[in-house]
Amino acid sequence: MLFSLDLFVSLPEINRQMKLSPIRKILSVVNPETAHNIALRRLRAIGAVPAGKWFLGKRYAERSPMLEREVFGMKFPNPVGVAAGYDCNGEAIEELAAAGFGFVEIGTVTPRPQAGNPRPRLFRMPSAGAMLDRTGYPSKGLEYVMGRVRNRRRGIIVGCNIGKNTITPDHAATGDYLKVFRNMYQYVDYFSINVCCNTSSKVYVPTSKDAISELLAPLFEFRRGQSDYRPILIKISPDLSTEQLDQVVDALVELPLDGIVAVAGTLSRDGLTSAERAYADSKGAGAISGAPLTRRAIETVAYIHRRSGGFYPIIGSGGMMSPEDVRDMLAAGASLVQLNTGIIYHGIGLAGKICRWLTAAAKAEQSAAAGNKASGTAAESEQPSQKERS
Repeated sequence: MLFSLDLFVSLPEINRQMKLSPIRKILSVVNPETAHNIALRRLRAIGAVPAGKWFLGKRYAERSPMLEREVFGMKFPNPVGVAAGYDCNGEAIEELAAAGFGFVEIGTVTPRPQAGNPRPRLFRMPSAGAMLDRTGYPSKGLEYVMGRVRNRRRGIIVGCNIGKNTITPDHAATGDYLKVFRNMYQYVDYFSINVCCNTSSKVYVPTSKDAISELLAPLFEFRRGQSDYRPILIKISPDLSTEQLDQVVDALVELPLDGIVAVAGTLSRDGLTSAERAYADSKGAGAISGAPLTRRAIETVAYIHRRSGGFYPIIGSGGMMSPEDVRDMLAAGASLVQLNTGIIYHGIGLAGKICRWLTAAAKAEQSAAAGNKASGTAAESEQPSQKERS
């Protein structure tokens, strides 16, 4: 669960500026969870005024047919989405879409409201471009989220990340997953099933193919009885061993799963300096997200892509901080990508920046291909014909 400091200004910009408005001064020093809540309220306030969403689109979004992707049988306006944890309760879906995100994944949604771990539970690590998250999956609960999404504007692709309540015993986990799945089925476009535990919350974490199958079987059964098809993905941890990752891929291939979201935050402290490790350890157990996760996330997606034969969509998440990161993630085999911590350090306009970069790269590739074709045609025309050679 990761949070932006401000709707318009990224953390580095806040630190560089000499003159700050009172609200920006507050956001640069307050707890990141509070700052995020303020940022979401500001975003919603802009969307609520006449032409507010139009303004967000003009200010941030990049629209181009070259960005469109067809995945899971759905047409995404661009491949850059919002990861679960940013808009946990579905409160700013339309505004995020207006700002240029191609899709929004809400959650983690639990059946009943839960407060999560005691605060403070989110910590900025700007020297590492990272966040330490030990929130424990706070959620306003299924009923609240349903109220937010049932009246949303159509045409926006929304995913729902679901999990069990912390107080639910592991043997009853399937009931929690099924309750959210059944009730949200008509309101969202796809589901990601949270099978990772990395925010110091006691969450059911199946890692074997059989355990995943047991957890998801009732969801598959429910879906078979519906007239509309909703893709089901599983969201995995980057901390899985190779053997565990193989089990996940086996589940993907053998079960009626539609894809994988890779990855969530990491419990590892790899990529941090000794000072950063000491700081993280002083705050307690929790997940690191952001730049230290980039390489591992891309490697995990590449492994899944290779081992599954490239036949299954993968949403690349974790450590997507720049257009170059997104380029590498897509090249590794991801069909779509998601941002979260990247928004903290580069602002809400990061999606548009990435999309403009992708559009420019696609145009350059087209121009190069056209140039090569023209060169080849010219070379062929200069070759003497068989009659001339004779």
